[in-house]
Amino acid sequence: MRRRSFLIRAGAAAAAVGGGLWLKDHVVWRRPSLRFPEGGTSGWTPFVVKNAATPTVQVRIAGREVTALIDSGAQYSVIDRALVAALGLTTFFDMPMVAYGVGGQPQVGRGVTLDLTVGSLGVEGLRAAILDLGPLAQAAGLGAPLVLGQDLLGEAVLDLDMKRRRARLVDPADHVVSRALRPVAVKRSGTALTAEVTVEGAVMRAVVDTGFSSLIALSQGAAEAAGLLDGRAETAGSSIVLGGVARARVIEARTVTFGDDLWRGVATPVFADSPLPNYPDALLGVAAFEDREVALDLGRGRLHVAPMMDLTIG
Repeated sequence: MRRRSFLIRAGAAAAAVGGGLWLKDHVVWRRPSLRFPEGGTSGWTPFVVKNAATPTVQVRIAGREVTALIDSGAQYSVIDRALVAALGLTTFFDMPMVAYGVGGQPQVGRGVTLDLTVGSLGVEGLRAAILDLGPLAQAAGLGAPLVLGQDLLGEAVLDLDMKRRRARLVDPADHVVSRALRPVAVKRSGTALTAEVTVEGAVMRAVVDTGFSSLIALSQGAAEAAGLLDGRAETAGSSIVLGGVARARVIEARTVTFGDDLWRGVATPVFADSPLPNYPDALLGVAAFEDREVALDLGRGRLHVAPMMDLTIG
C-alpha cells in the first residue's frame, strides 16, 4: 500500500445550516474553470512516479514543475504546506477545514487558490486545502506534494491507460468512449463515484479511488460482514496517509468481484471504523484496472473499463 486518500470536510461557522452547502460549493469551494485547447483534451501525460501504481502527472504552477497525484477518492484538491511556501503563495482564504485520511490523524488548515496547467489544459481558480502531507509529498514516499481531487475531476473526464502508464483529462462535451471499453454500473455518492463489489459473496459499495494502489480495502465493519475476521491469518502492513504512515491489518479475501471480473486470494487491507458520517466502508483501487484502459466521468456518474484479457485456451 503506497498511501490513502483524503476525505476533507469544509464548514462555515457563520453560515446557517440550510445555506452551508451552498456556501461551500459556490463560494469557499466554487468550481475551477478549465480551459481546454482545440480538440478538448489535455493530451496524454505519462505517469511521473515509476514505482507507484497510482496515476501521478506533471503539472505547472507558478512557473514550476510539480508532481501531482490524480485522486478520485479525495473530496477536494490538496497542496502541501511546504510547496505553498516554496512557490511564494501569499493569498489564502481562512475557511477552517478538517481533513481525515483512512487511518490518518485529522488536520486543520487553510486554503489557497491555484492556477495551473496539466499538459495542454489550463486550470484556473482551483481551490486547494493547505495541509502537511508528510511522506506523501516527500521523495522517500510518493513525492507528490499536490493532490488533484474530485473538485477538478468533476469538471473533466479522466482517461487512464494503465498499461502505457499515462493519463489525460478531456472536455466532457468532446469525450468519446472507445468501443473497446464497456460500461460498469456506478452511482454518485456526494461527489464520489461508487461501484458495487462483492467480497466472499458479501455485497457492498466501494468508492472508486485512483489514489489507492491495491485492489480493495475494507473498514473493520465491512470486513466483519464479509466474514474476513474469522480468525484467519493476518499480516501487518503500512500505508502512507495524511501526514504520516499508518499501520494496517492485511487479511486475504478468497474472492473479490467487480463488474464481470473475479479475483482470488486478494490481500485486503482493513482499516478501523470511523464515527464520521459518510466515511467509506470500502475502497476500490487502481489494481482493479491493472493493464487496462479506463474512462472515469465523475461529473456525469459514468465509468467505462476495458475487459480483462481472456487467456483461456481450448
